[in-house]
Amino acid sequence: MKKSILFILFFLIFSGIQAQDDAIVKFFSKYMEDDRFSRVYISPKMMQMAGGFLKSGEAATDKEAKDLGELITKVRGIRILSAEKIDGLPLYKEAMGTLTKNKYEDLMDVADKGSNTKFMVREENGKVMELLMISGSGNDFTLLSMLGNFTYQDLNILAEKTNVPGMDQYKKGK
Repeated sequence: MKKSILFILFFLIFSGIQAQDDAIVKFFSKYMEDDRFSRVYISPKMMQMAGGFLKSGEAATDKEAKDLGELITKVRGIRILSAEKIDGLPLYKEAMGTLTKNKYEDLMDVADKGSNTKFMVREENGKVMELLMISGSGNDFTLLSMLGNFTYQDLNILAEKTNVPGMDQYKKGK
């Protein structure tokens, strides 16, 4: 019993330390239980399953479906936090303030009549490890984080060929 409690305690402490390193996880955690927000988390396993469906069976004979299946399996997770009928501009500023600026590079920044949308990427060794979108206006807020191991061409294909959440906004930015 003591070992179980120690294991759980160690896990919670380790998780807390990890969350402190990731500003986006910290931001998600802050609003996770707030009823004003909707949240979506798509696990890496779910993305593997979706990619596997496209790479097997009848879809395996369709090269485009097979290639798309390979691409989807590169997605290691998607997190979305959104709220409607809420002043999203302070949330946008708060989210931007929590980011470690030197980890992310701006892709696109759109400011228009009381709304802001920013796309950023976190790269390692020439690969996109995270695509981040933060959007806020006078009446809504959205934060999307897509983790993976992508090229920019991969992101363009995901935007064009899938209904992955948030990629419709990415496609508009082209």
